[in-house]
Amino acid sequence: MPIIDLRSDTMTQPTEAMRQAMAQAEVGDDVFNEDPTINKLQDLAAEKLGKEAALFIPSGTMGNLVSLLTHCGRGDEIILGDRSHIFLNEVGGLSALGGIHPHPIPNLDDGTLPLEAIEAAIRHRDLHYPPTRLICLENTQNYCNGSPLTPQYMDSVAELARKYELRIHVDGARVFNASIALKIDVQELTRQADSVMFCLSKGLSAPVGSIIAGNRIWIEKARKWRKMLGGGMRQAGHLAAAGIVALETGIDRLIEDHKNAQFLALGFQKLQGMVIEPEKHLTNILFFKLAHPQLTPEAFLEQMELNGVKLLLMEGGIFRAVLSRIVSQGQTQEVLQIAERILGRK
Repeated sequence: MPIIDLRSDTMTQPTEAMRQAMAQAEVGDDVFNEDPTINKLQDLAAEKLGKEAALFIPSGTMGNLVSLLTHCGRGDEIILGDRSHIFLNEVGGLSALGGIHPHPIPNLDDGTLPLEAIEAAIRHRDLHYPPTRLICLENTQNYCNGSPLTPQYMDSVAELARKYELRIHVDGARVFNASIALKIDVQELTRQADSVMFCLSKGLSAPVGSIIAGNRIWIEKARKWRKMLGGGMRQAGHLAAAGIVALETGIDRLIEDHKNAQFLALGFQKLQGMVIEPEKHLTNILFFKLAHPQLTPEAFLEQMELNGVKLLLMEGGIFRAVLSRIVSQGQTQEVLQIAERILGRK
């Protein structure tokens, strides 16, 4: 039985064009900055984001950590959301490896951090306080229904950052999903950021890798932190080749994932026990609950998997479903039909 995997867009497989590019890639030693394919990917990524330079990183988690280590010293503090990936899902690396103190504030449901809460969290100079160095934002905001942050919001945060001489880092793992959803160039979302990380291995379908970008001096510092963390790669142009194909061919098609997610959300809304608000889901990520008179969330998860559909059940009985290139429109319709057979209509 073929499996329809909705657990994450990290489940994407490389395209045939990526596989061919990987096999034919010209490579060199990237620790010596001599891999031409990695250099090409970095230049392309920097150009797309409107930054001076970029750096190829093995993973998004390492990309965020390298960025924080480059911005901050031991004992410095960063402001970030309490539902951010950096705070929840990156193993506390900023504290364990960087000695950086997180100051989490509540994310609103649209993914933003309230400006007044950011300002209140900024430390004044005092012998007792860790100095605030950095504001971290996430775009799209995964655990807030995959919500995109707008250019207007980024401008407001940047004004606050300049007022207090702070930097901004954007965990943009899915920042191209944000730009597609908002129908704007991605640079409208990155121009206010001092550094940006995005993933090649999610909706863009590359098998591995992420990018961090910023100014040239910052990237040179980041390059040394990457090496220290074990991220210095040798003939990794084979991996970078897939990233080039992803950036050249994979961005515009993300709209298909958004359409499939909205189709599924609207369909789920009509099923018995499903609690979901389609209007809050603007990209490829869905969150929903089940309040069914006869089925527990665990039983529904099991029934869906027996029928070939994999979902992610999180704490508190919350489900996540993520649409990606490996889930077609036809498969999305099939998921809805299976769920309807199990749950029935309202």
